[in-house]
Amino acid sequence: VKKIVPAAVKEYVEIMEKESGVKLQPNVTVNEDRSKDLPESSNGGVKLTALNGRLVCDNTMLSRLALVNEELMPSIRAILFPE
Repeated sequence: VKKIVPAAVKEYVEIMEKESGVKLQPNVTVNEDRSKDLPESSNGGVKLTALNGRLVCDNTMLSRLALVNEELMPSIRAILFPE
C-alpha cells in the first residue's frame, strides 16, 4: 500500500484540479498500527478516514456487497412479487 500512495495522491490532485480548479495538497499517511487492520470478515479492501474519523470512505468488499444488495432490492422484489 505504501508504494502506491504517492502515485494515488498525484492522480487525485490532478483530477481535483481538472474538475474543480482547486489545487490540493493532501497529507496522506498509512496506518502502521496493526491493531487497526481491517478484520478478516471485511474480505479485503480499504477504509479511508479524514478529519479525525469524522469522514469515512469504506471501500471494503463487505460494504460494496451491501451497497449492491440495497441497489438490487427493487429488482429482486419485482422478480419475486410480480404485479
